Amino acid sequence: MTKKKTQSFDFEQALEQLEDLVTSMEEGDLSLEESLKAFEQGVKLTRECQTALKAAEQKVQVLLDEDGTTADLDSDELDDES
Repeated sequence: MTKKKTQSFDFEQALEQLEDLVTSMEEGDLSLEESLKAFEQGVKLTRECQTALKAAEQKVQVLLDEDGTTADLDSDELDDES
């Protein structure tokens, strides 16, 4: 059974948390266990941000397609621009 999220995802808050995690890890004051937990949390936040960005990108694409102002978007083209 899949868990449903009861709260909406806050992209900006997740980015802020990621920045805080990176800062604390760069300072080097964390124990090994704390660093591993911070890294694990960072990976989770990164995945959630990537998912949110992909969903937003798909929404934009759908809106543009409905308006008829863009051609189909090839995800390989986006990768090449990065």
